[in-house]
Amino acid sequence: MLTRVAQTGKQKGRTEGFGMQEQFDVAVVGGGPAGMAAALYTSRAKLATVIIESNVFGGQVAVTGVIENYPGFTSIPGTELAQRMHEAAMRFGAAERIAEVEAVLPGEGGRFVVRTSTGSLGARSVIVATGCRHRTLGVPGEKEFQSRGVSYCAVCDGPFYEGADVVVVGGGDSALQEAAFLSQYASSVTIVHRRQEFRASTSVQEKARHNPKLRFVLGRVVEEIRGDDGVQEVALREVGSGKVDVLPAEGVFIYVGMEPSTEFLRGALPLSGDGLIATDQRMRTVVPGLFAAGDVRAKTTRQIATAVGEGVEAALAAAEFVREA
Repeated sequence: MLTRVAQTGKQKGRTEGFGMQEQFDVAVVGGGPAGMAAALYTSRAKLATVIIESNVFGGQVAVTGVIENYPGFTSIPGTELAQRMHEAAMRFGAAERIAEVEAVLPGEGGRFVVRTSTGSLGARSVIVATGCRHRTLGVPGEKEFQSRGVSYCAVCDGPFYEGADVVVVGGGDSALQEAAFLSQYASSVTIVHRRQEFRASTSVQEKARHNPKLRFVLGRVVEEIRGDDGVQEVALREVGSGKVDVLPAEGVFIYVGMEPSTEFLRGALPLSGDGLIATDQRMRTVVPGLFAAGDVRAKTTRQIATAVGEGVEAALAAAEFVREA
């Protein structure tokens, strides 16, 4: 077990690049709730820990407006909860790196090599907590108008649509909650869902139906997103008849599910058809020393609280593995 954050003696903390000379006890891949919980527990156990995040610490939490179902808080802005989790994760000396992980490979002496966009590092164990990303519709205009009217984050882009008419695509909790958030800015928010009933929880649906700015268009799918310099309209196809209608809109916010960020593990670890990772109850994969926690796991419940619990379990199992190796 290492007694410092890195064998080179470099200062711990946030850096943009690193070299192969760095060696850690635990490398946590992903800075969402599961990853930050894992880093908190492994660093508190005096294991040399690095947490690698490609974008924003907090994951989906950081781009969620208000969270009302995390124990200990009646409600809390997602950005604030993400910040608090990050501060807790770093408080016992974990190092953090901003990089895209490209591969996790077997190294010498039973170690792993974590190859990233800015270099490689070694680790005795790896906890994968990369979470999921937003699934796309795959329709004409979606890619072309990204950042010009198509968005996957109401918290990020909602203020740009003050007084505008916007469309939200989806029928789950995220879609309805983000539609409610957008209603603070937009003149109207039309929620388009392919089914005749929403998948969102009853409480979320009730709040949405009492919001005077929200409209509901059910049984339709987005056929195309159109415009010139930006989004101007959305073509909707009725599921039953195939009839196509056009709905004027200046923005389209898409919430049609998530897909796991596990491409870097293909060939190194068996993945499900959906790209999810199978583990046991201690978050162990079939590869000794490689663990997974949070939304990348094959499971039925995906909540912040469950991700945190899994991160803790993965950390305890990883600590046991490092000490017994």
